[in-house]
This record gives sequence, C-alpha cells and structure tokens, in this order.
Amino acid sequence: MTKLKTLLLAASAMTVLGAVDARAEISVAMNGPLTGSEASFGDQMKRGAEMFVAEINAKGGVLGQKLKLEVGDDACDPKQAVAVANQMASRGVKAVFGHFCSGSSIPASNVYNEENILQISPASTNPQFTERGLPMVFRTCGRDDQQGAVAAAYLVDNFKGKNIAVVHDKTAYGKGLADETKKALNAKGVTEVMYEAITKGEKDYSALVSKMKGAKVDVIYLGGYYQEAGLIVRQAREQGLKAVLVSGDALVSLDYWSITGPAGEGTLMTFSPDPARIPANKDIVEKFVKQGAHPEGYTLYTYGAMQAWAKAAEKAGSIEPKKVAEVLKKEKFDTVLGNIGFDAKGDVTAPGYVMYEWKAGKYDYAK
Repeated sequence: MTKLKTLLLAASAMTVLGAVDARAEISVAMNGPLTGSEASFGDQMKRGAEMFVAEINAKGGVLGQKLKLEVGDDACDPKQAVAVANQMASRGVKAVFGHFCSGSSIPASNVYNEENILQISPASTNPQFTERGLPMVFRTCGRDDQQGAVAAAYLVDNFKGKNIAVVHDKTAYGKGLADETKKALNAKGVTEVMYEAITKGEKDYSALVSKMKGAKVDVIYLGGYYQEAGLIVRQAREQGLKAVLVSGDALVSLDYWSITGPAGEGTLMTFSPDPARIPANKDIVEKFVKQGAHPEGYTLYTYGAMQAWAKAAEKAGSIEPKKVAEVLKKEKFDTVLGNIGFDAKGDVTAPGYVMYEWKAGKYDYAK
C-alpha cells in the first residue's frame, strides 16, 4: 500500500470516528424563565437539570452516550416560549424538561409535538397541558384541578363560616388555579364573597385591599405568583387587614418572604410533597447544599423528570421520543420523587398536594 493511500485511509477512519463522536452526545433541553419575574423558578429548574446531567454523565450517560444540556429562556412569555421551542428543535434535542409557566408550556408543546420532541414539565399545572391528547407531553407535578380540590377542602375544614375572596392574575396558571379552587369550594356549599382579577406585574393593590376590607374578608385565595402575593399581603397588613393569604405552588420560592417580611407569617400554600425530605434523597440534597443552595421548589422535580426519561430510554433501548413515551406510560420508575409513573394523558401518578405554611422566613408542612 502506498504511503498516500495509507494517509487517505487514516484520514477516512478519523472522519468516521469523528462522526461517531459527534453522535455520542444526546442533546436535551431545560427551558424555563431565566429572566423576568419568575426567574427564581427557572434557576431552580436549571440547578436540577445541571446536577442530573453531571451525575449521569459521570456514570457513562444514557445508553452509553453523554448528555449535552441546552438551556432556553422563555421568560414565562408565550411567544418567547414558542421561539425557544423552535430553537431547540433546530438543535436536534430529543427531550425538553420544561417549561415552568403553563402559559409557556401549552403553546410550546405544539411545536414539540410537530417536531417529534418529548416534553416533561416539572411545574406546569394547568389541566389543558395534558388534556389535548398530545402523545409526548408529560409532567412530574400535579394539576390545578387536584390542587384546587385540596385547597378547597382545607379551607372548608379550617375556615368554617369565614368570608373568602378569590383573586386571580389572569394568567393560564393563576386563573386556572383560582377557578378550580372556586369550583371545588362551591361544590362544598361555600360561596366566595368576592371574585376579582388583578393584572400581573401591578405594584399597587390598595384599592383591592380596601374592597376586601369592606367585604370583611377573612381569607384571600390567590391564583397567581409570589410577587403579587407578597405585595397583596404586605399592603393588606399596612391597611390593617389581617386576612390569611392562601395560594398555590407558585409561592415555593424564598423570594416570597423577601417581599413580605413578617407580614408573610401564616401564609398557606399548596405544593406537592417535598422530595428533599425523602430519606433516600439525603445524599443528593447534600450535594446541592454543598453547591450553595438547598434544592427548594422545582429543583428535584426537574431532576426527577430527567431521571424518569433516562430510565425509560434505557428500558426502551432507544432515545427515539415515541419509543420513550410509550415506556413512560407503561412502566414505573424509581426517582427522587419516589416510585412514579404516568397515565395515558401524561399526568404523573405520584402523590398529590399537601398544605404548607410560611413561618419565620421558611415554609413547612401545615399542621
């Protein structure tokens, strides 16, 4: 063999190896709000995703291939979410873990469905996310109709005869949650004394507070996010309204207390069981703490979503989204969220919601 042929064959071999190496990474994405008002939740999700990718890559990856994490910022804006979804499709991602806001997840899911990309949201609770029959849509969190039922039952049991105001922020998440809670309350024979809408991003709620004072409101149920919740509580206390604020899982950020201070004492909220309290998760929790942050809120819900996907891919022997989706709906998986599975719609079969209470700057299970 001539020297030239030898060099050509070597170059060809290197090209083939390069092609194999290029395929050796599986692109997955974490899409959520890294900027904007809900950026703290995006940070939670990003921490969970980065930790999972680092850990599984250290063990050899999925099906012998390392994961490459793409990160997209949707700022909880529907149009930006669609743009991010298209961007991830162009990058060839096989699975997306996100989005956070239901108003982002729902329109983005249409893109993923068209592009054959599997989506698992750790946080989008609006029922419509999984009710539209899209075959590769999943979530590791619960639904607003479940969350609203738990909130209503708690209100009926603990605030009998009290005046309840139902308020929402007009978002897909906030209005959906408020309406489900209202529906469940009404079904139990309780009628709210007020049903009001606010605009997300407002700063002055003095008129709303005055109206609630006039209606002698004892409990404010808010479908919305921690920023507005914090301002409403603080301004209520400033006007002498001592009504208890009750809300949902968009208050699971320590930033809530940074807005309210002591005025947030006694705030109640529904959220899924805290996976950081599961004894088997002690080591992973300590790893997050060593990085400088306790895995609050949606950190482990993102980690668990990626765990379920990886285990389903191993079981399927493929990263092809449709094959992975089929396994996700048939099997159960040991994750940081416990032993979880998914129903035909893509809803998680994990335990539902529980009530938490804010005390001294932290939230814990309500007694």
